[in-house]
Amino acid sequence: MSAIEQTEAARPRGTRLPRRARRNQLLGAAQEVFVAQGYHSAAMDDIAERAGVSKPVLYQHFPGKLDLYLALLDQHCEALLHSVRTALASTTDNKQRVAATMDAYFAYVEDPGGAFRLVFESDLTNEPAVRERVDKVSLECAEAICAVIAEDTGLSRDESMLLAVGLGGVSQVVARYWLAAESKVPRETAVGLLTSLAWKGIAGFPLHGIDAH
Repeated sequence: MSAIEQTEAARPRGTRLPRRARRNQLLGAAQEVFVAQGYHSAAMDDIAERAGVSKPVLYQHFPGKLDLYLALLDQHCEALLHSVRTALASTTDNKQRVAATMDAYFAYVEDPGGAFRLVFESDLTNEPAVRERVDKVSLECAEAICAVIAEDTGLSRDESMLLAVGLGGVSQVVARYWLAAESKVPRETAVGLLTSLAWKGIAGFPLHGIDAH
């Protein structure tokens, strides 16, 4: 029995969830179905059944399957961006900052809910609204990294952005490979190896106006 089913079973009959709680419950059920089946194979019937609600209840909150998918995508894109920004702000030591940022991608990919698949491995990337959100979060993560690089090195924004896109792209691609390959390398070791690789390159740019770490 899933956590959602256990919650529903424990709730007295006739009890109605507050709207926000119901919405979160439906999003949780939808995530399980979308991650397991993909967008095209998932049905609103499956999601309603997983959530333990009727289809009319589901449609009260989300007019259609795409609306539900986009709501999930917004939620998890924001979570990734928050993690990257938090990592960048977690230290002023630049090598540790690189490690923290890369670990943010590994943690995001390793989350047991599999939300990263909605962002990085969606089967709906031909849908403009989905493509827009995926491109936007990749750009915003890169811009967050870019701001730190530009401030510390004195490189132009365009130059810093190229480096930032590279660091972010490498992080998410390697993290996804590490998970898909069921690598025997522990996450901490994997992050350390990738950090060493990236740091040997980024550390070659002289720091601007501050002491090197």
